[in-house]
Amino acid sequence: MTAVDALQTALAAEHAAVYVYGALGARTSESASPLLFAEVANAYRTHRAWRDLLTRRLADAGAQPTPAAATYELPPPTRTATAVARAALDLELACARTYAYVVAETVDDDRRWALSALTRTAVRETVLGGAPAVFPGADDLG
Repeated sequence: MTAVDALQTALAAEHAAVYVYGALGARTSESASPLLFAEVANAYRTHRAWRDLLTRRLADAGAQPTPAAATYELPPPTRTATAVARAALDLELACARTYAYVVAETVDDDRRWALSALTRTAVRETVLGGAPAVFPGADDLG
């Protein structure tokens, strides 16, 4: 696996995260759950920025960035703030596994970015109700 392959994997995960967070934002009420709404909106902005960063990084490396799919699998319909938070937590757990993989497969600036993304994802997991992990994204090491 090359660093470009790892970054392509991360880009594919970011496309999915942006799509799913867009749907979760539509299922969240700013007036009824302002803290959750703010976290979902923040996560959407962050994942969109990471998607754009990865797209530029891959293009700069001479690679054709992985395009977004037409659609992605959404979590089951969520009718409560708790269900939205759980869906967001599941998404962050999946992203953490991707970033842990990118950390293992890259060096230098790419690894630093992936480690930063993994750290921010681990923090977001706890905000969304997840338990802190010894090695976020690497369940087999914990």
